[in-house]
Amino acid sequence: MSSFNHYFAAIFIVLTLNVACDAQLSSTFYDSTCPNALSTIRTSIRQAVSRERRMAASLIRLHFHDCFVQGCDASILLDDTVNPPFTGEQTALQNNNSARGFEVVEAAKRAVEEICPGVVSCADILAVAARDASAAVGGPSWTVRLGRRDSDTASRDLAESNLPRFTDPLATLISNFGDKGLNQRDMVALSGSHTLGQARCVTFRGRIYGNDSIDAGFASTRRRQCPQTNGDGDGNLAPLDLVTPNSFDNNYFRNLQQRRGLLASDQVLFSGGSTDSIVQDYINNPRTFASDFAAAMIKMGDISPTTGGNGIIRRVCGSIN
Repeated sequence: MSSFNHYFAAIFIVLTLNVACDAQLSSTFYDSTCPNALSTIRTSIRQAVSRERRMAASLIRLHFHDCFVQGCDASILLDDTVNPPFTGEQTALQNNNSARGFEVVEAAKRAVEEICPGVVSCADILAVAARDASAAVGGPSWTVRLGRRDSDTASRDLAESNLPRFTDPLATLISNFGDKGLNQRDMVALSGSHTLGQARCVTFRGRIYGNDSIDAGFASTRRRQCPQTNGDGDGNLAPLDLVTPNSFDNNYFRNLQQRRGLLASDQVLFSGGSTDSIVQDYINNPRTFASDFAAAMIKMGDISPTTGGNGIIRRVCGSIN
């Protein structure tokens, strides 16, 4: 095992010992009502990531896109094709044809329902899935605070107004994250999840053509699978990290230093602004990045949870009971 992975294991131990939880969430929430919930979810997620390494990135992103809209309440999992009359988040600009992993969360939910029917929320399953996905590809682990309940609403309008866009400038990103209680260091650390996964041509076309803030060789490589004409190859995929796209490491930040950030919203993190020093710190200190990422994921998971007598426990994550 590499020293980097050894450090991830150490982070997990430290974060596990840090059991001071939000007043409404607790890491031991299911200890008596469904003691095997976390191990059941972990097995399901490991199997899914083993089948497709990209799924790790998709699950982390799904949790992020859930928490930024109405809080961490599994609203993104509601399928608006079976839940009229509202228009759900899955068809929002930032999610449509890109958010994925819904079937993996449903599979984990089914496995948990078999042992503890009606006990564990989809919101908690998604939060745990993101943690287990990170660990499955060599990333850090952390203690997930539990006790969220599921919403019975979703909103495409809120998703489109609250979720970051791939064209956002730095000031907009800082404001967006700040509105959720996340500081600039949290923002850069969470953006580091782009060390994994892929993006569609339509999201980076504007950056690789006619842009002098990008490394010329990198742009040329990306143009091979992303034609300049709008509508041509929009869905073609490229790795967000060209070097190690399936491993959790700090190479994403090295890419930014070399002007090889695939999305415009990636490269602005290292473009002469206030976050340059954080990116440099993560380049120089991968252990700091790992620790900060885990802490930021915990903090993000605490955004406006639905708890107590509010919300519901969905039997199926994609539909209201």
